[in-house]
Amino acid sequence: MTASMPRLPLRDELFLLGHNDDTGQPHIHRQALALGMAGGVLIDLFLAGRIVLNPTGDHPGGDRWLRLQTDQPVGDLIADTALAAIRYARTTPTVKSFLRSFADDLYERARAGLVAAGILRHTARRRLGGLVRAEVYLATDTKWAVVARARLRYLAAGREQPDNHTAALAGLVAVLGLADHLYLDNDTAALTAHLKTIADQHHRPVREITAAVDAAVGDLAIATYR
Repeated sequence: MTASMPRLPLRDELFLLGHNDDTGQPHIHRQALALGMAGGVLIDLFLAGRIVLNPTGDHPGGDRWLRLQTDQPVGDLIADTALAAIRYARTTPTVKSFLRSFADDLYERARAGLVAAGILRHTARRRLGGLVRAEVYLATDTKWAVVARARLRYLAAGREQPDNHTAALAGLVAVLGLADHLYLDNDTAALTAHLKTIADQHHRPVREITAAVDAAVGDLAIATYR
């Protein structure tokens, strides 16, 4: 089912999984989703051999430093912008500091890219008897989200062995609290734990980026309720 379709970057799959297919409304806070998407950008860059996490001299808070393996462009505007942000940063960024800064407008940039690619379409809907005009972005074809969910479902059911990309997606979905939107009958807590276990079997830097996303989302929640 998935062989004939190109695979979207992790950030775009997270964007689609993070929204209701029918209404276009986000399942979670937009900035929390953006932090997860920024983590997806870093993971894609790591899997593409563009960045490494500094193997020595850990940050005192447990955060890791980002270092370029090569600044060769990926050919993706957002990914290449991330490479430039790391290369030209005034000080070497940590994973967490990068997530916070890069996530700032990532939601809007990723959405614009999906619109330009024809995966999302912008439309307006009237609410409250036509008194309120709401701007929404809907999928032109739900196949992209359906295929991403299907890969995670197959993993959860043990029907497929996880590749690096899907294992990373499983970890990000778990820490963002999106497991209950995969439309599985599993207990959400058990499914989340299972997805984390799958993700934990893969590259340590991917696990560390995912953990940094989890921590950054937690910080956001604390700041929101202060």
